[in-house]
Amino acid sequence: MNKTVLIFFVTICFSSYSQDKTEVKDFFWGKSDTFKTAAKTPDKWKNESAVIIYKYEYYDYHNSGSKVVYTSAYRQRIKLQDETSVKEFSEFSFKDKFHTTRGYKYKEGTTFLGVKIIKPNGNEIEVDVDKDAKKVDDQKKIAINSLEIGDVIDYYYYSYEPFVSEIQNFDPVENTLGDVYPIMSRKMKFKVEDDFYVSFNTYHGAPELKEVASAKKHTKEYELEAYNIEKNEFPRWFYPLAEMPCYKFQVFFARKSNYASPTYSKMFIPRGLVGFRKTVNKDDIYDYYENKFHAIFDLGATLKFLKGKTFESEEEKIKAVYLFARHQYYTQYIESAVIKEADIFNSYAMYKNPDFFANEMSFIYYFMAFMKEFKIDYNIIVATDRNNGPLDELLIQENLTTLLRINTPNPLYLQYCNPYTMPGTIDYNLENTKGYIMDFVHNKTIANVEEVNLPSTTAKDNVTTVVTNVSIDSDLSNLNIKRKSAFFGHFKKDEQNSKLKFYDYIDEDYQKYGTEKVIDKVGSKSKREQYNKEFDALKNKLKDIQKEDEKKSLSREFDFEIENPVIKITNTGRYGDNVPFSYEEEFVIKNNFIKKAGENYIVEIGKMLTNQVEIDKKETDRKNNIYMPFPRAFENEIIFEIPSGYKVSGIEKLNKNVQNITGEFISTCVLKDNKLIIKTTKKYNNYYEANANWNKTIAFLEAAYQFTQEKVLLKKQ
Repeated sequence: MNKTVLIFFVTICFSSYSQDKTEVKDFFWGKSDTFKTAAKTPDKWKNESAVIIYKYEYYDYHNSGSKVVYTSAYRQRIKLQDETSVKEFSEFSFKDKFHTTRGYKYKEGTTFLGVKIIKPNGNEIEVDVDKDAKKVDDQKKIAINSLEIGDVIDYYYYSYEPFVSEIQNFDPVENTLGDVYPIMSRKMKFKVEDDFYVSFNTYHGAPELKEVASAKKHTKEYELEAYNIEKNEFPRWFYPLAEMPCYKFQVFFARKSNYASPTYSKMFIPRGLVGFRKTVNKDDIYDYYENKFHAIFDLGATLKFLKGKTFESEEEKIKAVYLFARHQYYTQYIESAVIKEADIFNSYAMYKNPDFFANEMSFIYYFMAFMKEFKIDYNIIVATDRNNGPLDELLIQENLTTLLRINTPNPLYLQYCNPYTMPGTIDYNLENTKGYIMDFVHNKTIANVEEVNLPSTTAKDNVTTVVTNVSIDSDLSNLNIKRKSAFFGHFKKDEQNSKLKFYDYIDEDYQKYGTEKVIDKVGSKSKREQYNKEFDALKNKLKDIQKEDEKKSLSREFDFEIENPVIKITNTGRYGDNVPFSYEEEFVIKNNFIKKAGENYIVEIGKMLTNQVEIDKKETDRKNNIYMPFPRAFENEIIFEIPSGYKVSGIEKLNKNVQNITGEFISTCVLKDNKLIIKTTKKYNNYYEANANWNKTIAFLEAAYQFTQEKVLLKKQ
């Protein structure tokens, strides 16, 4: 059951004053509420699951003497028109006391939740949140039991957060105007006092933010209003901020104007510290990053690693250093973090003045220092993910990622590492986009900021290969499965994150670079033995959880429970440009995919091709453009061993061929040595497809899905 979940995080350490709940209730439902009786919805939306009568967002940035008070509020009044929407709003979760790390002196903040139901006859039922909410773990939950089709539910939350600070970067806000339900009226109100600096803009036809009269001195108020907004399905392969009407903003507080600079802010401050910033161009990039970069890092360990080594090219040398640094300054400390978190012992004390990559910029500084040491030419690039929209809509500084382009004969791109990243590969969300490229001159500052196109990959680069061997047990009731899977290019990342835990790969790093495990640094033999015993027990618990997760994942893949699968990692895929992440699986499918038909058997062989997209009738009528994560290909081989005494028929349906500019699905089959050998290829050719090409995409998707519905007949000879 889908639930409306309102979980609000902000933090606090000790008590303070807070808003009164009666005052908050009056803020939304008081005498000035022009929607208190609104219940009628347009006939054109009578078949919708629900209609949002009124949606309201409120943001108030207030400088109250020594305190800063941030208030955010949200209200929705919704007509529920079917059982689905009734279930959607049947439960709320929230935190009435919340915590934040804003500022340096914290005050307790509060979240207020209000809910009322308006029956078709006009009767109002206000939910007693204080009485009915139940404590569950670290939050409260409240069930709305009296909801029925035809009701209007009107709810709000109000988050009040005071703290003390000289500077504060507030989280950016990025919202589409549209929702999964149509909206009759939507309003956003924005209040800001002096000493708050704002970037704000609207996009793709969203109305402009308008200034309105303010009753308070040194306070400016703004409103954004929109009406009759059609729903959006937010379908698969869609980036809402790239094309839907939306707004984005970010706020920075500086009690003194000299703090309003890139040194302290994580946003692009308005020029002249006046008004709102609406755009960001290459000059703004220069101003923000002018003094951000430093080619400073202790290279002692790196120079020691390189001593006596030779490489075929500068490119190979940089790749080797990247993989070394990934361990030396990142994965080397993973076990230590796990041990400390588990409170086995203070593992951090085993390191004396350790160097590690604390964030993206420390990684960048390291490689800048390395390039400086070896006099290697490079550029700095900042770019934003495709799901944030194009570069000319850049507004939010925190949406930018920094990377380096090393100007070897084949340019090499380096991005902040994690245990699985590889030199030369950038996040697929940055591929096929534009960014800003700049020089770093005189080892001091940037220069020559210009736009640049980032590299792309193709379906040949991003490939999943799966070989599935299928045999039937002696009583012809179960299928024995052996699979070998390999993941190349961008496919590796998600699979590695899903299948690998630190103990699956960390030893190969220790062995490759000869580093010492943190427990081995402990001087006392008895303590080492104790810590190893406790750490092994922890890892065994984690492995049990991992095994259960793998079972659940496999069961979801086939849509029924798979018992006791065996999974073996054959290559972590963490070293070598074209080395895949690979593993083998063995499991049994019991009493599924085989049906007895007299003395013959029907085998649903097509279902061995799992995870195929089924396009329902609703999805067929798509209005949005298509945004793929990256071009990609899936290559499958299914080898079905025909049981002795039987022959197979109906294989002609396994041959399919749909190809067009958006992608393809091709399947072929042959009989060889008493085996049915099926090969399939599925490709997505592009990052982006216009909506006009959706039918072409559907064509090969439906061919692939139809393949999964095909069966063969085992005939008794």
